Amino acid sequence: MILRPAVEADLEALSIVHRRAFTPGWSADEIADLASGPGAFGLIVEAEGPVGMILCRALAGEAEVLTLAVDPDARRQGVARALVVAAAAAAKAAGADAMFLEVAVDNDPALALYDVQGFVRAGRRPSYYDRGGGIYVDAVVMRLDLGGAAL
Repeated sequence: MILRPAVEADLEALSIVHRRAFTPGWSADEIADLASGPGAFGLIVEAEGPVGMILCRALAGEAEVLTLAVDPDARRQGVARALVVAAAAAAKAAGADAMFLEVAVDNDPALALYDVQGFVRAGRRPSYYDRGGGIYVDAVVMRLDLGGAAL
């Protein structure tokens, strides 16, 4: 498993991972648009091919996880944990004191991962995720203190 910074040439690979992990997944153009913003950075994990990605932004002392995706065939192998740890370190190096993210209230594996990594629940966004067919799911807002993070 290789974890490295994502570069422009990785846009399609990032999109493939995102589309395998989420419905609907993001296109390479959507990822490029987010990645071109101020303070944005991405990381990719490769094994036999791309298996995980995280896209973040660190700006004005705070960082945000925009998305984290792991190919379903590569889950439960430490890919998401490695991405979170590396992204937190990169955000801290960029001057962020805290990292935020939103996660669906019914995404138990992700909630467990973030809990173990030291994120705390900081709020809730009602009907944040559109699951289609008129079904909406709340998001939990989570915060990680990067000043004292022991990742």
